[in-house]
Amino acid sequence: IFIQREENGVPYLSFAALEETGLVVNGFSTRLGGASKGKYATMNFAWNKGDDPADVLENYTRMAKALGVDRDRMVASQQTHTTNVRLVTEEDAGKGVVRERDYTDVDGLITDIPGITLVTFFADCVPLYFLDPVHRAIGLSHSGWRGTVKGMGRVTAEAMRDAFGSRPEDLIACIGPSICADCYEVGPEVAEEFAQAFSQTCHSAILEKKPDGKYQLDLWRANQIVLEEAGLKPENTSVTNICTHCNPDLLFSHRRSAERRGNLCAFLCLKP
Repeated sequence: IFIQREENGVPYLSFAALEETGLVVNGFSTRLGGASKGKYATMNFAWNKGDDPADVLENYTRMAKALGVDRDRMVASQQTHTTNVRLVTEEDAGKGVVRERDYTDVDGLITDIPGITLVTFFADCVPLYFLDPVHRAIGLSHSGWRGTVKGMGRVTAEAMRDAFGSRPEDLIACIGPSICADCYEVGPEVAEEFAQAFSQTCHSAILEKKPDGKYQLDLWRANQIVLEEAGLKPENTSVTNICTHCNPDLLFSHRRSAERRGNLCAFLCLKP
């Protein structure tokens, strides 16, 4: 599923399914290869956690160089666990990286502009990558448990349909590194939201009840189901096997470190 790459001392993960199209540059960062120090060490992309802004900017500079994209045309989300998707235009170039964002509450980004790199933030939640090879358009979304319950994958696919004419059966989707079912315990109130949102036939696939009344929740499978029900072909969807919580030396995890951490990022860019 993944290709492990390292360019200019910056290791990152790349989805084979996206690379094979030749249409996009895609990446998922690790915590290695950056300039940040201490609890942010070393590749942190979050501006809002107290890290030195000069180090954060240097991390974007290094990642842009590793990916071969223009740092000043990156566009970053402003995530608050919504299902709001922003249509990114040329006027947005640089926002969230080298320019202030003039938007809030944006957990998904879509564009059909080559050379604009979409950027979303993670530390256990699920990255969702989308490519429409027919209409040459991309989407990148953040789907935590709240986003998953509300069908963020479906909402992103619908936003691409409305903006670009994308058909779900044409979309190539990837579910990126995030917390695995074995590591993700939730209370009965969260389990109940999933039980309400997903059909009865899916419950055993995504929820495992424990003797103490809590549940193990499979966000990977849940997002896969969301995409399938949105009309994406299962064979066009790649699902991660890399858990953020299981790999503390490689990836940041909110469950493991709470706020004593940096943020990982997903990157997706249509090639010019």
